[in-house]
Amino acid sequence: MKQQSNRGTWTGVALATLAVVVIVDQLSKWLAVATLPPREPVPVLGDWFRFLLVRNPGAAFSMGTDATIVLAFIQLIAVGVAVFLAFRARSGLSALTIGLIGGGAAGNLIDRIFREPGGMRGHVVDFFSFWNFAIFNVADIAINVGVVLYLTIVFIAEPRAERKAQE
Repeated sequence: MKQQSNRGTWTGVALATLAVVVIVDQLSKWLAVATLPPREPVPVLGDWFRFLLVRNPGAAFSMGTDATIVLAFIQLIAVGVAVFLAFRARSGLSALTIGLIGGGAAGNLIDRIFREPGGMRGHVVDFFSFWNFAIFNVADIAINVGVVLYLTIVFIAEPRAERKAQE
């Protein structure tokens, strides 16, 4: 019985994290669109960090600009998988990981559905720019942090736990 209550707690953590990521992502995009001039850099820390509002039809580094609808369906599947996995989360770290990745995918999916030109072809709002590296948003940050946490679980935390269990 105790395991089920923990699982319910972790489900709540995963879904709450997903919701918070979506809310923060969408609010930050709304604020960026409302206040930033399109394609004009606004220096924050010189050229090291600036705001630069762009609409991205593709994926990371503007790859796949002709595959917007495919990217939207991948994001839709990712959100579905995240919600499914939320009900199977077994720890706080796994719940956080699920929520971050799912929330990031959902935040960008909302852009694909509702932003111009719409209908699963919408362009994602990006506005954080570091050097000439990439331009991204809160959803992208959440996805990347979630993936790093996932890899940490798979390649570091779980093997350590297995070694300790064998001792």
